[in-house]
Amino acid sequence: MFEKMIEISLLHDFYGQLLTAKQRELLKLYHEDNYSLSEIAEEYGISRQGVHDAVKKAEKALYEYEKKLGLISKFAATEEAVAAIDSEINQLMRENSRNKELTEKLKRIKSIINKINE
Repeated sequence: MFEKMIEISLLHDFYGQLLTAKQRELLKLYHEDNYSLSEIAEEYGISRQGVHDAVKKAEKALYEYEKKLGLISKFAATEEAVAAIDSEINQLMRENSRNKELTEKLKRIKSIINKINE
């Protein structure tokens, strides 16, 4: 359950603006604010089933966007690649600690990587 909430939150971060304002609001209330379907239904004056259907439809849309665009997959792959590059640079710095010129160049590369992760 917790894993799905994280997944929906990540999908919402990447694709939320592609949803309607109402879909975004319902997802926020349900997933972020932990409102029950009944509480949301009461607030919007619709049935609990209507809220359920709207939330599921919005979630399905988010999954479809990821399936078509793959932004989260690409983001995760980029994060892994950057971490691997950073690890390799650290290894090179340890192996070549006496070579100050190389060490300084590697430090500059690390600073560029750190800017990506800010």
